[in-house]
Amino acid sequence: MTRVLDTAEGFVQDALAGFAAVHGDLVRRVDGGVVRADPLPDGHVAVVVGGGSGHYPAFAGVVGAGLAAGAVCGNVFTSPSAGQAYRVARGADAGGGVLFSYGNYAGDVLHFGAAQERLRAEGIDTRTLLVTDDIASAPADRIADRRGIAGDFVVFKVAGAAAERGDSLDEVEQLAIAANHRTRTLGVAFGGCTFPGADGPLFTVPEGMMSVGLGIHGEPGIRDVPMGSADEIAEILVSELLADVPEDRGDRVAVLVNGLGTVKYEELFVLYGQVAARLGHAGLTVVEPECGELVTSLDMAGVSVTLFWLTDELEELWRAAAYTPAYRKGRVERHSFPGGADGARAAASADPAPSGSEPIETASPASVARADRALVLLAAMRVTLHEHEDELGRIDAIAGDGDHGVGMRRGIDAALDAATAARDSGLSTVLRAAGEGWSEIAGGTSGALWGAALTSLAPALDRDDVSVAHVAAAARAALDTVVRLGRATVGDKTMVDALVPYVERLEAAAAAGLPLVDALAAAAADATAAARATSELRPALGRARPLAERSLGHPDAGATSLALVLTAVTQTAITQTSITQTSITQTSIAQTSIARTEGRTP
Repeated sequence: MTRVLDTAEGFVQDALAGFAAVHGDLVRRVDGGVVRADPLPDGHVAVVVGGGSGHYPAFAGVVGAGLAAGAVCGNVFTSPSAGQAYRVARGADAGGGVLFSYGNYAGDVLHFGAAQERLRAEGIDTRTLLVTDDIASAPADRIADRRGIAGDFVVFKVAGAAAERGDSLDEVEQLAIAANHRTRTLGVAFGGCTFPGADGPLFTVPEGMMSVGLGIHGEPGIRDVPMGSADEIAEILVSELLADVPEDRGDRVAVLVNGLGTVKYEELFVLYGQVAARLGHAGLTVVEPECGELVTSLDMAGVSVTLFWLTDELEELWRAAAYTPAYRKGRVERHSFPGGADGARAAASADPAPSGSEPIETASPASVARADRALVLLAAMRVTLHEHEDELGRIDAIAGDGDHGVGMRRGIDAALDAATAARDSGLSTVLRAAGEGWSEIAGGTSGALWGAALTSLAPALDRDDVSVAHVAAAARAALDTVVRLGRATVGDKTMVDALVPYVERLEAAAAAGLPLVDALAAAAADATAAARATSELRPALGRARPLAERSLGHPDAGATSLALVLTAVTQTAITQTSITQTSITQTSIAQTSIARTEGRTP
């Protein structure tokens, strides 16, 4: 449980400000994270790491000489936005290109991917290396589907050391690929972690049991086994890791015994002793092991063991010096910050400059009127998402990290604020602003998808004569966007399972010539029924996939939130239509009365 905080909403930014104030001689803040206080030499590769907060020392704690040039810091367990990743990368870039590296999670892939496209469009060569070390999250024949956990540190260390010695972007990327390919991790949890401000953990482990195959976002393991001694825990972890090794593994291995948050160092040392003994019995030589907290999960009670199978070059990079706030090894030459350490701390702790915004242009009165109607619908979405925040978090926590309700609430709040500020620019600008605001603040997979979906609606809806066909076309555009970015299909247990029947019913209603209010009501009902039916599905994508069995019998949080939003929008749209029709009728009656008074035929 997080006990020292002012507000749950401000926890990440408050922590980042304090971190930068303490380590101002090593890092400085930028909008979205931190970068090295002493800039990279011209032409060097900038290794930029990141993800959600709650994993310290990952990610801000490994920014410095011999490791990362910058870290992007999202909300707790939530991927940072594309804008954050872009701004940190721009702040770290030294002309040698950028290598993004982060764990293989859908939200991170979406947001960092969008940032990469933007950087490339500006002429900055940018690559990405996804960390896939967790052997519990997918079988060996689907290694690319595995998630990144404590092995993040291994890849960051190798890539950072290669960049520090002046390797080219091609070389740094290839060495990072090799490091990831030769890294395997497995962990065990004894208890779940608790979000800042929450009154209970994301999951619990049955009394006398431990959960094997944990994740680092509050996900429980994939199976529960009886609680064991250090000897028995080491046996489980080492035996399964040695059964899943890269080809040409060699006999030299780096070992990480990693604490997830509340397992103390003395306990980790006990476990390391058992792990090292088993590796020695297997004929392996351990090279410069690490034992401590490297990639945590707030206050999770858990440990993981990582094996990094070395080659001669990878061993050289593993042994290389580094100097960061949380990790120091060997001796490195550090550059002084202008103004000394006090000046560095002052610069680092100052609030980062906000991202710029484009001037808002005034639209036609008709488009502004459409924007006003959109604001009413966004306000209705806000009411329902606030009302169901806890429910959505509870559903998401069954096989995920429990942050869906919080993320949707943050997203709609940001979307409505941004849309309101853009109101005078008309509907298209309002929808684009809403989408960008949602993506920027919510982060995560849902943040990226909802942000892009909102932006995609404008071409079909910013018109005077909106019909069922136009609404159907807008919904189809949103669906195509979500599928293209998220790569989900019907049956994967995602929001797509509810969105597809919604779109299909609207298209059928348009073909049948049904009134708009009837079409919206029928489509929302279909989406709601489809969302409920996801309880019978096993997740095929995202963080819930490794815990598919736990998810059975429970609906998908993303499909549920979509159905709730579509229902709220439908009810509000019907009310708006009724008011409009009443106004038109009253106007018609008044005009007829005037005409008769004047002796004219109405």
